[in-house]
Amino acid sequence: AASDVYKRQNKPLFLRMERHRLAAGIDIGGTKIAIGLVDRQGTIQDQVTFSTESRNGIPDACQRISKALTILIKNAGLQQSDLLGIGIGCPGPMNRETGEILNPHTLPGWETLSLTKGLCNATGLPIALENDADAALLGECFVGAGNGAAHVVMLTFGTGVGGAALSAGQILRGVNDEHPEIGLIPVLPSEATDYSGVPGSLESIASGSAIGNAGKKYGFKNSPAVFEAAAQGDAQAIAIIDRARTGITLACLSLAHTLCPERILLGGGLMDDHFDRFAPAIEMALSKATLLPPNKISVAKAMLGNLAGIVGAASLIFSHPPPLNSAR
Repeated sequence: AASDVYKRQNKPLFLRMERHRLAAGIDIGGTKIAIGLVDRQGTIQDQVTFSTESRNGIPDACQRISKALTILIKNAGLQQSDLLGIGIGCPGPMNRETGEILNPHTLPGWETLSLTKGLCNATGLPIALENDADAALLGECFVGAGNGAAHVVMLTFGTGVGGAALSAGQILRGVNDEHPEIGLIPVLPSEATDYSGVPGSLESIASGSAIGNAGKKYGFKNSPAVFEAAAQGDAQAIAIIDRARTGITLACLSLAHTLCPERILLGGGLMDDHFDRFAPAIEMALSKATLLPPNKISVAKAMLGNLAGIVGAASLIFSHPPPLNSAR
């Protein structure tokens, strides 16, 4: 049976919360779901997390999400009808039109039904669905490091490398409405081909997993151990970090030339801790690129951390409120 353990994440504020001034933002991952009540200033008033347990299916997930949302609303002294709607950030691939999640690797058991229709039926609220990386970028552009910019690229470094881009204020999408897998662009093509079929992808060079795996060859337990050893002057650890830095710098150069952003954001747990190890090299490379607009592309650390997905999902409701029963 699915777990009904809901973990409160922070103290509720509930200061002068007006009706219809809040949206629910949901950040869905392979292991946990986080739900927050977000106001128009991008502040998370309260949130809960609980396990995803996707193999129990979408109806079970919708029932547990609805229950968690009811708890948050009750604690806020509101009614469900006081919310504008629910925004969801979820790992793709997905069909945003139908609300189907087509990711048997991260969310097995969700392939046959519509998440948005199921949740709309369970809550009676309009639903907006977005790729989780795109939702995180929207959160940063709403109230974080991307605020005020219309052309933004974000790379997030954790277990893997995710990415998203904003062009003229709109999320960049590809054919068939697909989310571009920016984290898989080749940066060191002489390296081995990874699971994606890409030789020397950014993810295979500079993700936390990649750094950790490279370190294991020299007796380092994981990526934090590699960074710690590099800080103490270990030559092998330094070489691993230098390789990752080269990959990230080349990726940012490629993105700068192809997408012409005004801001490149670096986020994820790895950048939360080690942004200063990578940003100067990227800035130097950008300054030497003769065909880029001089001093127009900045490199910034993402500000919202793991809250970006919740805030970005909620911002979908504030920016383009979907009609009731809509899968968008």
